[in-house]
Amino acid sequence: MSEGKKLDATRMHKYDAEVTNLIFEYMRDRLSMPEVPLDFPGDKKVLADALAGLMKPEGNPASEVLKLYDEVISRAVVSGDSPRFMAFIPTAPTKAALLFDMIVSCASIQGISWLEAAGSISAENQVLRWMADVAGLPQSAGGTFVSGGSAANLAALTVARETGRKNRGLKDRAPVRIALSKQAHSSIGNSLAILDVEPLIVETAGYSMSVADLTAALARCTPDEPPVVGVVATAGTTNAGILDDLAGIGKYAQANNLWFHVDAAYGGAGLLAPSTKSLFAGIELADSITMDPHKWWFAPFDVAAILYREPHLAAAVHTQDASYLDVLHEDSDLINPTDLAYHLTRRARGLPLWFSLAVNGTAAYSDAVEASIQLTREVADLVRAHPDLELVIEPTLSVLLWRKIGWEPKDYRALQDRLIESQAAFVTPTSWEGETVGRFAFVHPGTTLDMVREVFAAI
Repeated sequence: MSEGKKLDATRMHKYDAEVTNLIFEYMRDRLSMPEVPLDFPGDKKVLADALAGLMKPEGNPASEVLKLYDEVISRAVVSGDSPRFMAFIPTAPTKAALLFDMIVSCASIQGISWLEAAGSISAENQVLRWMADVAGLPQSAGGTFVSGGSAANLAALTVARETGRKNRGLKDRAPVRIALSKQAHSSIGNSLAILDVEPLIVETAGYSMSVADLTAALARCTPDEPPVVGVVATAGTTNAGILDDLAGIGKYAQANNLWFHVDAAYGGAGLLAPSTKSLFAGIELADSITMDPHKWWFAPFDVAAILYREPHLAAAVHTQDASYLDVLHEDSDLINPTDLAYHLTRRARGLPLWFSLAVNGTAAYSDAVEASIQLTREVADLVRAHPDLELVIEPTLSVLLWRKIGWEPKDYRALQDRLIESQAAFVTPTSWEGETVGRFAFVHPGTTLDMVREVFAAI
């Protein structure tokens, strides 16, 4: 830098009408689309070539960068919010939630502590209270929003481990175990590995874990093995939408001083549907629950809720101590969101859900979830009526497994490729008891039976 040259250090932070208008125009076009385009998987080399040389000292015209994003980058991302996205677990954020997410970003709204963010925390807590009420948790319940189900499960299992050690008078770092079935989500096993907690895998007589399965597994434990301090039940497995015996396992956990965690990351929204609410009996007994609003609660990425029956137990484990943080904990009656999971800095990611709920009303959410369940049942009827298709198992929520008689794994993958090429749908196969089968996951209320018929027509 030459001497005496005046720095223009604030040029990036000044209002730019041209950039603002470009972004708002793109936003309006995207939000006004009757159906979000599905788009395609990307080619790594094509993308690398398109991005080459973009980062340079003088920058680039905003219009050119936005055009690159629109015509290249965004087209190489399969849109999880398209009603034709029927793979994995889709997302279907409401227009209100998407719009408010831009406000949260535009204003850099955060939700770290009551000292800094009482407004956003109050609004987020209102949503968390509603979710806790839906699950039947007591008034003591509370929680926070984290980035996803994996982070929520890790937060809950950390509290389960430490609370279990304390309740049993064990030393710090004493080995303990937590019980789960093979159907538990992969993030549960990953979290236990991070926590250095050995899993007790419960063998199940059926596809869901029953209290009889759990008690049989515990009966085989010997006194010289690490004690089991908790159990994880699943309320809607990702692969097939199966629910464990929440009531039986929950009562057993309470009677035997086990932390009862329910992973309802995908399935928890089924509590909103009149036709499936009864399937969740027993979830109200949970010590902690994971539910992901960016899955079936119609919020944008990335937001998951971790709810605790007694938040003070979580705060005793997760609160971080540092001199500069002392001021955040002067009021012992207030629990900060940063005290309830492994995070300090956090955006107020629950606000888009709060805004959408306040605008649309909870009945609209119930209707949207019920629509996905009804569609699943209609598709099951289609499969039953098809001469070459079979249901793998009866659907419970909004995930459906099917097989084409005589097909091999390559046939399902070929179908996936044909469908994405034609933009009819994004459908991926899965594995069930060692067999490759077809799978639908319905979350978007705009997904129609005719769209599914297009899939079957491509077989």
